[in-house]
Amino acid sequence: MNKYFRLTCTAVAFSVAAAASAVAAPSSSVKNVVLVHGAFADGSGWMAVAKILEKDGYKVSIAQPPETSLEDDVAATTRTIDAMGGPVVLVGHSYGGIIITAAGNDEHVKSLVYVAAFQPDTGESLGSLSAGKPPASSGPKPSADGFLYLDLASFHADFCADLPKPVADFMAISQVGLSVKSAGASATTPAWKTKPSFAIVATNDHAINPDLERMMYKRSHATVTEIASSHVVYISHPSEVAAMIERAAQ
Repeated sequence: MNKYFRLTCTAVAFSVAAAASAVAAPSSSVKNVVLVHGAFADGSGWMAVAKILEKDGYKVSIAQPPETSLEDDVAATTRTIDAMGGPVVLVGHSYGGIIITAAGNDEHVKSLVYVAAFQPDTGESLGSLSAGKPPASSGPKPSADGFLYLDLASFHADFCADLPKPVADFMAISQVGLSVKSAGASATTPAWKTKPSFAIVATNDHAINPDLERMMYKRSHATVTEIASSHVVYISHPSEVAAMIERAAQ
């Protein structure tokens, strides 16, 4: 009798402990994350965010859209999504928000994260949204062959004011030009209308007007957080950005 009682108590205690452990450590339903860079940058800027996500058990891939046209950029991102082999949280910065608004229609994408990013509605483009609520920066300049670039002299102040000058200077000389074609491309079927979205407003953003970010995220009913940061919030505040991405994965 005593032996039976001890075994029963042990079994009950084990069950209670297992249940408590399950409650204390809920698992994410999505473990794949695809990060998409925006204009005038490349995927290397996501390094700190990627390392945090990987440490927390996520599989991360960095899309490298060429910024030659929205079609090319969506295609490059979709290839990256499909290569993950399962459900994905899709994250975009800046012009990357235009890309994920289209690429997010992929069946593998379960949620969208806009990091100081454009979130267009049908018929809107980067150009039309920026014209409606202009940013504080001096704006990009066109090249002779149809690409936009940021002036080296104002790159630090306009794009990444909260980064050290040597880092900003290197980003300026390695910037990826955005085609005028990409900037003028209009959204057709916004994925955020059918999938949950999360968003970060960079309150010191000079490349996208913070009020434009707030307007776009409010109308999409996104889960929003605000961070006192320049446009490159994913570089200057990687922990907070990673936390929002992990929230979107739950």
